[in-house]
Amino acid sequence: MDMNWHPIGDITEIPLLGARCVKTPSMTIAVFRTDEHEVHAIENRCPHKGGPLSEGIVHGTSVTCPLHNWVISLESGKALGADDGEVRTIPVRNENGQLFIALEGAMMVAAE
Repeated sequence: MDMNWHPIGDITEIPLLGARCVKTPSMTIAVFRTDEHEVHAIENRCPHKGGPLSEGIVHGTSVTCPLHNWVISLESGKALGADDGEVRTIPVRNENGQLFIALEGAMMVAAE
């Protein structure tokens, strides 16, 4: 699998317990920053009804979907609790505050 690392900005551009979106040709990726300054990237689409996870509430290493309160692990992309489903996780790298995501042969289009 050929991974292409793409710069997406500085960690300070993502608020604590917040998210930023990155658009690719195949999907929108939500990049989250936890209160511990960990960075995780997942598909920005809840597996339940497609809600925008980037608009959800971040707590620990999870995000709660703003539509129907599904809780999604930022580490595994899996729905937690009694819910069943998962979203794609995207490798992310932090190099001295500069963030990069790994895309499989796809080119990044724009960042929001």
